[in-house]
Parts: sequence; structure tokens; C-alpha cells
Amino acid sequence: MLVDKSISEFTEVLASNAPVPGGGGAAALIGAIGISLGDMVGELTTGKKKYADVEEDIQRLMARSQELRVKFLELIDGDAEVFAPLAKAYSIPKDDPNRDTIMEDALRLGCSVPMDIMRTCAEALDVVAEFAQKGSKLAISDAGCAAVACKAAMQAGSLNVFINTKSMKDRDYADALNKEAHELLAKYEPMADEIYQLVQDKFQQ
Repeated sequence: MLVDKSISEFTEVLASNAPVPGGGGAAALIGAIGISLGDMVGELTTGKKKYADVEEDIQRLMARSQELRVKFLELIDGDAEVFAPLAKAYSIPKDDPNRDTIMEDALRLGCSVPMDIMRTCAEALDVVAEFAQKGSKLAISDAGCAAVACKAAMQAGSLNVFINTKSMKDRDYADALNKEAHELLAKYEPMADEIYQLVQDKFQQ
């Protein structure tokens, strides 16, 4: 499993001509790093008298962060699994009468995990936004780093959606996916930027 590789091994394979991991797997890893940084903010906040009034919220956010980290890690290998049929479909001769049907199914499957990565990034950014507001001021930079990472993961995930929807014959299905992806970007890119700016502003005070 890709998720069991060391950082050195993962990046070495990522840099090779191997079909997986690719952009989707990398996006999921970046998302896992982002939400882990959010959870670290919680770890540096929980149990501190200064933040006793938000202790219950921090515990809730930490629990959710841990669930999202596991989800992101599952999506690393999930992306590799859905890419395999797509890679195989591209190798089918163009004169094969079954090629279009097989390709369409593979494209739909290929979009499924990148869309899940985007959705998981959205949940992660909701959590990170709250960490940035309520977490320890000593860890505010980590909240900013978490937001930047989750935004990058969402954007990377979107590219893996759009490259597949572009080739779909079923334009209604493709348009529905594109619409959801663009709506997520429209909401969460500005949110991530706001968190980043909040952190920047803290340094000026």
C-alpha cells in the first residue's frame, strides 16, 4: 500500500514514471498533512487554563481532525485504485467497439476519489478555521499552514476532476461534477485565504 511507504519511498515513486501515485494521491497526502497541523493546534491548546472556555470545542475539533486524517490516508490508495482502470482504458484500441463504454465508466470512477478529496478538504478547512479562531496563539502559524495545505490539496484534487470530466461523453454528468467542484473552490479558496490573512494579521499586532 502506498500509505505504508516512507516519505522517501513515496516521493521517489511519485517522481518516477510509475502510474501511481500521481496528482490525486499527492493531493490526499497534502490534505492529511494539513489536517494533522490543525490537530497539532488542538494538542497545543487542550488542557491549558487560558483556553478552558473552549476546551470542549477543541476536543471536538481534535476528534474530527483525527477522523479526517484517516480519511485522507485512505484516499491516497483509493486514488491509485480508481486510476488503474482508467490507465487500462486508455490502452484499448480506438477501433474496439466497447472502448467508449469502458472509457466512460473508467472516467467516472477516476473522478470519484478526487471529488472525495475535495469534499474532505472542505470539511478540513471548516475545522481549521475554528482552530485558527479558538486555538492557542502560540500555534497560530500552524493553523495558517494547515489552511494553506488544505487549500492546495483541494485545488490539486479539482484538477484531477477536471481532466477527467473534459473527456466524458455524458456532458450532464460531467457538468454536475464540474459544478460541485467549482462551488467547493468558490467557497473554500477564499476561506483558506482568510485564515492565512488572519494569521498574518496576528503577527502585526
